[in-house]
Amino acid sequence: MKIINIRENFSRYPAGRYRADGPYNGEKFREELLVPALSEAIDKGEKIKVELDGVRGYNSSFLEEAFGGLVRSGKFASTRDLPEKFEFVSADKSLIEEIRGYMEVAAPVVAQ
Repeated sequence: MKIINIRENFSRYPAGRYRADGPYNGEKFREELLVPALSEAIDKGEKIKVELDGVRGYNSSFLEEAFGGLVRSGKFASTRDLPEKFEFVSADKSLIEEIRGYMEVAAPVVAQ
């Protein structure tokens, strides 16, 4: 199982949607960490564990661009199944629900 610890592998200060919003934005996280990890996990038939704790907080634009944007990217054939490829770990269960919600909302947009 591939593990992405956002604090250790990306930043303790993730923020913003686009690259223009700062150095640790959702677009950069998606393209540089999530897409390669998901490609590898799909090839190996594995899941990705995303460890969310240890950062100074998340804004909705970062989370929506990273995870909703992953679904909308069209880089993966079965967008409806993408949430099942992830195991999210956090002491804050509402954070996990928020991320899954962004992925679910993005899936019908892709299907249209």
